[in-house]
Amino acid sequence: MLLDGKCVLITGGTGSLGKALTKRILTKELGTPRKIIIFSRDEAKQHAMRMEYQHRRVATDEVIYHNFEEMLEFRIGDVRDYHSVASAVQGADVIFNAAALKQVPSCEYFPYEAVRTNVEGPENIVRVIRELKVPVETVVGVSTDKACKPVNVMGMTKAIQERIFLSANITCPNTRFVCVRYGNVLASRGSVIPLFHDQIRHGGPVTITTEEMTRFLLSLDDAVDVIFGALSAARRGETFIPKAPAARVLDIARALIGHRPIEVKMVGIRPGEKIHEILISEEECHRSADRGQFYSIRPILPELDVEADMKPAFQGEYSSALNLLSPQETQELLSRHALLVTDRQNGEEELLR
Repeated sequence: MLLDGKCVLITGGTGSLGKALTKRILTKELGTPRKIIIFSRDEAKQHAMRMEYQHRRVATDEVIYHNFEEMLEFRIGDVRDYHSVASAVQGADVIFNAAALKQVPSCEYFPYEAVRTNVEGPENIVRVIRELKVPVETVVGVSTDKACKPVNVMGMTKAIQERIFLSANITCPNTRFVCVRYGNVLASRGSVIPLFHDQIRHGGPVTITTEEMTRFLLSLDDAVDVIFGALSAARRGETFIPKAPAARVLDIARALIGHRPIEVKMVGIRPGEKIHEILISEEECHRSADRGQFYSIRPILPELDVEADMKPAFQGEYSSALNLLSPQETQELLSRHALLVTDRQNGEEELLR
């Protein structure tokens, strides 16, 4: 099993993805790790996560003092700080880099802050492995569809993260660096669904940027599946892509609203926002490959591309505008992921969360 006896480091481990990744690793579907290190800079989120996994409601001294003796270990630190990363990486066999600034408007207003987390953070991981010769087996960088043909700061910085990890396969030849790239994660912090839930809860209006806008949709478990798929099968320098459904954002809003008398209001595209997201660009499609449950993008560097003659999976870009779910299919998807629930008294769809 891939993680048997391994020390796993999850940067940004208290975020939505980090928590879902931790939960899945603890099911031991990839084996029983020796240690899981949750690395983040938010002590409150770490404390809450620690309490959850120790099934405690009140903190006691041994919660802190026995931290390093537990399989699930919590470390305060910041990927922006080289020394902090160096301390966390020591002894790690597998690293999942989920630390990120990911809200598009925030990154537009504070672009250098996005650079520090999304670019300097990955570079610090690579530097530690290279300069301190830490024998890390695999690093999985978590990216986004916004990194493909980026038009916003978040996507630009995530695109650079991909290239940092890609090139690290040459400068750190004993470590395999791979990436995953996926779209909107249903109900994750900062995504559109919690925003719609809040707007509906307060009586509306539900704000839509434009009627044509589409997005890829994945659950947190789908996102973890892509990460596990890359860990299991990706070759050095590859980027794994999910075979993901896509829907119009307007259809998502209408499914969540149901029969309630709530207005849908068009407010225009936000700074740095795309109408359609792309997971594989037309420039990358000739390097795309079908890997069964996933697609992969072979590395752009010739030293790493060992499958140059493989038949491409796409002849054009892989866009969220293609093969859209119908409104009914969108509603069924949201229901399947427990984002809608039927009220027994009046038959209306009510919010679960």
